[in-house]
Amino acid sequence: MGNGTSIGRVRGLGSSHHGAHHWLTARLTAVGNLILITFLIVSLALLPEYSFATVRGWVARPIPSVALILIMVNTFAHARMGVQVMLEDYVHEEGGKIAAWLLVNIVPFAGAAFGILSVLRIALGGA
Repeated sequence: MGNGTSIGRVRGLGSSHHGAHHWLTARLTAVGNLILITFLIVSLALLPEYSFATVRGWVARPIPSVALILIMVNTFAHARMGVQVMLEDYVHEEGGKIAAWLLVNIVPFAGAAFGILSVLRIALGGA
C-alpha cells in the first residue's frame, strides 16, 4: 500500500460491492411506495363517505387490508434505509454508532409491527 498517490491510500481498504444493492433496493421501495400510496389515495377518494363504519368496512376487505400491510412494511423499510445512509455518513463516534444502529433497527420494526397489528385487528373484526 503506497502513501504517495490517491489510489495508493485507498487500496486494500475493501470494496463497496453492497452499494449497488442498497441503491437498487431504495429505488424499488420508492416505486413500491408510489404505487401503494396511489392505490390508497384513489381507493379512499372513491369511498361514498368517510364515516368510521365505511372506512372500517373498506379496511376489512382483503385487497385494501393487504395493501395497507404492504404500505407499512415497504414504507418503514424505505425509511430505515434512508436513515442508515445518514448514520453511515454523519455518525462517527463508536458509542453514538451503537445507539443509533439499535434505534435504526428497532424503531422501524416496531412501527411496522404496530401498523400491521392495527390493520389485522380492524380486518379481523376486533375493536
